[in-house]
Amino acid sequence: MTHKFNGKSYPCCTSVTMGIIGGKWKTVILAYLMNGPLRYSELRKKMGVVTERTLSLQLKGLEEDGIVKRKVYTTKPPLKVEYSLTEFGETLRPLIKSIIDWGEYVIAEYGELVE
Repeated sequence: MTHKFNGKSYPCCTSVTMGIIGGKWKTVILAYLMNGPLRYSELRKKMGVVTERTLSLQLKGLEEDGIVKRKVYTTKPPLKVEYSLTEFGETLRPLIKSIIDWGEYVIAEYGELVE
């Protein structure tokens, strides 16, 4: 049985989820946006080592899948672009929270925090 979402085919429901939020940066972006809308520059600053190209592509992918919305303010220069979770993106909140909690557990029990 094949599953379809947004014009793409997936072999199972798990692959749908990973197709939407998988990869190194998408869940990080979503975790930051759970706290409210952020401008591109604010996201970039929070994420540190991500390249502009990668961040831009990941945001575009999340936007295409309906998870993130991009709002452009053109009322006065300079142009301001803000990203936030859509209503559909908000449904990921429990999943992203679980991923954050598990990561905190791993660091607390098995890892180390380097400042």
